[in-house]
Amino acid sequence: MKYFTTALLFISSLAFSQQLTLPQANKLATLPLKCMQQEYPNKLSQMLADSTEIAAPKKLHPAFYGCFDWHSSVHGHWSLVYLLKKFPNLDRKQEIIDKLKINLSKENIQQEIAYLNKKHEKSYERTYGWAWLLKLQQELDTYNEPFAKELGANLQPLTDLLVQRYIEFLPKLNYSLRNGTHTNTAFGLNLAWDYAVHAKNIPLQNSIRENALRLFKDDMVCPFAWEPSGTDFLSPCLEEIGIMQRIMPEKEFLKWLKDFAPALFDKKFTWEPGKVSDRTDGYLVHLDGLNFSRAWNFYHLAKQYPKELGHLKTLADKHIAYSLPAITDGNYEGEHWLATFALYSYQRKD
Repeated sequence: MKYFTTALLFISSLAFSQQLTLPQANKLATLPLKCMQQEYPNKLSQMLADSTEIAAPKKLHPAFYGCFDWHSSVHGHWSLVYLLKKFPNLDRKQEIIDKLKINLSKENIQQEIAYLNKKHEKSYERTYGWAWLLKLQQELDTYNEPFAKELGANLQPLTDLLVQRYIEFLPKLNYSLRNGTHTNTAFGLNLAWDYAVHAKNIPLQNSIRENALRLFKDDMVCPFAWEPSGTDFLSPCLEEIGIMQRIMPEKEFLKWLKDFAPALFDKKFTWEPGKVSDRTDGYLVHLDGLNFSRAWNFYHLAKQYPKELGHLKTLADKHIAYSLPAITDGNYEGEHWLATFALYSYQRKD
């Protein structure tokens, strides 16, 4: 109980910090580091063609077998690369680098490619896991250290495969997925767009812009009152705003936003954080992720449009303050992924 109380107070202070500090970063780094090579418990989400495909997680996914599932492992790797880059004096730095080198070896990435190239696995992790893989690639590409350049080169063929998957898939998607979980279309486009801009990948940019406009441009009055659904970890309304904010010119976007989410322009706009009733339940704890999702979108809006939407920063802080203590509560259901969501919120805040 004493340890829990100390951790709770320590991590709660993070919500009110203007920037992450080194001690706070050290604390957050322990979570993905703890699970990145933890094989069990594990949720494979595997399609079996026959009995020969039954195998242990580490054999199937030698790069991304830890942290319960493939996508959580991918974004756990992103979290560690992000923290290493932001804090060169991070504790356990060499241990983190050594584990990254083991997991992201050329051979392991080639095996991941082989798995995704199975005919019956073409939709594996579409598009949530795809999006985080592209974000990991972007973080490695922008980290000016020899080991990061090596790992980025190892990862690039898998990234290229997923870029092509995006370009092939998006025109086939006649209707967007507007849920608050993994298959949310807008979230999958947001991180992919950021990578496309970073990589100067014009075909990917064109595909995302064209299809996002097709899917979302005519939307009006998003029903904020319908959020959240019971196990959301993404905000459908705000993730859609996120992609339109990225791809539309500023004046055009603000005009669209006033039709889509007029309430956001009210300086008194408020939104209660999603309440979690049981953090030992792997689905109910999703709502902590929802709060971070709302926060990173509010920060993005407030930073780009301080005059019109600067008041949303306070609301973002409120959402983080509610969920941040849960990161270190000792429950694997949240620990294996929530640190990433918190760090992404702070990245959007910076």
